[in-house]
Amino acid sequence: MAGGKRIRLLFQDEGRFGRISDRRRCWVPLPLRATVGHQVIREYVYALTAVSPADGQVTSLVMPWVDAETMSVFLRHTARRFRGDCCVMLLDSAGWHRAHALLIPETIRLIPLPPYSPELNPVEHIWNYLRDYAFGNSTFDSLDQVEKTLCRGLKALNQQPQLVQSMTCFDWIKPLCMTYN
Repeated sequence: MAGGKRIRLLFQDEGRFGRISDRRRCWVPLPLRATVGHQVIREYVYALTAVSPADGQVTSLVMPWVDAETMSVFLRHTARRFRGDCCVMLLDSAGWHRAHALLIPETIRLIPLPPYSPELNPVEHIWNYLRDYAFGNSTFDSLDQVEKTLCRGLKALNQQPQLVQSMTCFDWIKPLCMTYN
């Protein structure tokens, strides 16, 4: 424990979601063929998410863009969400994660993952899940629809910590979780 606080291991990442269709496999009975809409409209929103693999807790914000200012807002949000914990947050080395303008709450410590290693970040599995189950084979009439779909998907994951834990608590992370809990 750090100063009487529990240490919580978090992983963080940003995902871009928009109006470019994401074709996924689907099943239809024979002899039918699946018909899937397709669109390429370059409008996006961004989800900033941190996950605690040990217990499947998730915190997220959906923002119109990502920079040091929005990352600072997300870090404040995360510090409030895990109030009472000292958070050790592993993340990639995006420019806004290292910016001088980044405001890091005193209860959060940032640790960069090795460069070019998205396979080490369990939040990538959250993005894959959302793309499969919330966005797959869908077209959207507006960016507002994208945002609502993203928020619904993140809310559903937030209500299913066992599912999140099963997706994110990799074998190599389990000993780290035991160390920090």
